Amino acid sequence: MADTTVKVDSETRDRFAALAAARGQSVRAYLAQLAIEEENQLKLNKATQVFREVTSKPGIAEAFDAAFPDDAPARRTNAGRAA
Repeated sequence: MADTTVKVDSETRDRFAALAAARGQSVRAYLAQLAIEEENQLKLNKATQVFREVTSKPGIAEAFDAAFPDDAPARRTNAGRAA
């Protein structure tokens, strides 16, 4: 992979350097990891949006429980509940 140069102001460069140092990483490694984390966050946000859309449809929770009766969470009781 070829290297490239990204121009940022010195304040931003120093902030990246401090953040990388706090993680025990080089700025290069920090920025590579940051890009991966941001991509993952975008995907997670999209998955969350789709999940909320699907689960908001009437009857979906009941249909899921009917299709997977052994996978339903245990019913909670008041036992052990804080006062």
